[in-house]
Amino acid sequence: MTAFDLTALQRELAAFQTRVQQSLVTLAALPKVELGTAPREAVLVDGKATLYRYAPTARPARRTPLLIVYALINRPTVLDLQPDRSLIRRLTGLGHEVFLLDWGYPDRGDRGLGVADYVLGYVHRAVQHVTASVGRPDLLGVCQGGTLSLLYAALEPTRIRRLVTMVTPVDFQTPDNLLGRWARGIDVDALVATCGNVPGELLNFTFQSLMPFRLTLQKYLALVDDADEPDKLANFLRMEQWIRDSPDQAGRAFAEFVRWFYQENRLVRGGLQLEGREVDLRRIRVPVLNVYASADHLVPPSASRPLAGLVGGRCDELVFDGGHIGIYVSGRAQQVPVEISRWLSGRGSGRTPAKG
Repeated sequence: MTAFDLTALQRELAAFQTRVQQSLVTLAALPKVELGTAPREAVLVDGKATLYRYAPTARPARRTPLLIVYALINRPTVLDLQPDRSLIRRLTGLGHEVFLLDWGYPDRGDRGLGVADYVLGYVHRAVQHVTASVGRPDLLGVCQGGTLSLLYAALEPTRIRRLVTMVTPVDFQTPDNLLGRWARGIDVDALVATCGNVPGELLNFTFQSLMPFRLTLQKYLALVDDADEPDKLANFLRMEQWIRDSPDQAGRAFAEFVRWFYQENRLVRGGLQLEGREVDLRRIRVPVLNVYASADHLVPPSASRPLAGLVGGRCDELVFDGGHIGIYVSGRAQQVPVEISRWLSGRGSGRTPAKG
């Protein structure tokens, strides 16, 4: 039996402590990090929401504009986290004229907004603005924004040319959906009655609790390994800044989304109406590209894949070998906008693994 070497353990702990201190010193010396630095202009202010335009940086420019609808939760700056890892910069560099619908920060005055207000109000007005100024757009919906985009495409199928959904939940009750299990167990009406708007900090805590080791302790241990690499530490700070920039959620919309989708699974089972209009995904006959991540812990592939059997037209798939956040910011993620661009131009084959 090997004897326990206390001296070796003490040396390892001392070395670890030294690297922790080195990481803290390097972090403190870094300049302030900035997110969302791609050049843009605000072209429409609609309540708390703002529609931004990003001009193409390559010629010839694509003739069809691309409108991105992000989730209500967290901020779309993850799509432009840093200059060399930016979905938006990559798309404009491929000649796309990109528009982004930024939801802003809802306050108490917005607590009565419902899902219909976001879909048939904000999204619709953004589509109208882009159409009037440039032309009928392609639509890219990200995460929860993909679900909202599906609702819009089902209700207004002639107003867009093509639809891309990215890490988008469709079947909200698959067995491996940890977030779905949590959502099905909460009394959402009591939560909203108590809070009004749902605090972003509460949702952040919930997401981290789904995988506590990976999303908390593991990332800080990895930080120690990067003690002498300022670029990696700056990337860490950018991600931490994005995670903590969590808007509150309009109470009514949050309650409706949880009830209709997580608890009643209406996209799969049917029975969903917005302002008296039935949402039927079979009405979506424009080409659809469904992009999902193979190791996604928030929207597992099983939650996204059913889309192909629900829409009324062609639905191709693009599978990214990574996780929910890695699909935007990892090194190999920069191939994803390339594949999306190829598909939008009619050159994509579908069912293409993006492995960088």
